[in-house]
Amino acid sequence: MVIYRPQTYVERLDLSQLFPKAQPLEVELGSGDGSFLIEWCRQHPERNFIGVERLLGRLRKLERKGLRAGLTNLRGIRLEASYVLEYLLPISFVQALHVYFPDPWPKRKHRKHRLVNSHFTDVAAKILATDGVVFLRTDHADYFGQMTEVFGANLNFSAMETPDDLSAVLTDFEREFQARGVSTLRAAYRRTVASSQ
Repeated sequence: MVIYRPQTYVERLDLSQLFPKAQPLEVELGSGDGSFLIEWCRQHPERNFIGVERLLGRLRKLERKGLRAGLTNLRGIRLEASYVLEYLLPISFVQALHVYFPDPWPKRKHRKHRLVNSHFTDVAAKILATDGVVFLRTDHADYFGQMTEVFGANLNFSAMETPDDLSAVLTDFEREFQARGVSTLRAAYRRTVASSQ
């Protein structure tokens, strides 16, 4: 089974319970229909992957695709992304966080609901390994401005370029946007050891 149901939601995940092999971990927060994660997982059998998705229908799509592809290095968790990030992921262990096209909450009064904010950067700094990276994509210019502002202000991170091979693997939303001529805004930030938590 790809979908993993934690035995407890108040302790950090024991990765030995999720995966047959101990390998570096990457996490996608908000996996959609799994288009990106399945392909990236297939290209990197030397890593383990967790897809976090709140909607069961989407998670079931991820599971079907993962089983069809025979991926043993993939698991999905049905829960709010912010909760998994803050309370379930192991500290100082995640090699990469992928956050692609999160809900932009475009109305000013709703912006407090956005996933990527200054608190997000603090929590990401705790769960990422040294030199771990956060990869961000959105089509929403205002949200992109907020993303780059909060990561730019956090001294635990330094900006970097998104690798071409990663940019080439598209999400379901991204394919739709590209078909309509909407461009993707990308940013990436590496966890440094320059400052303390």
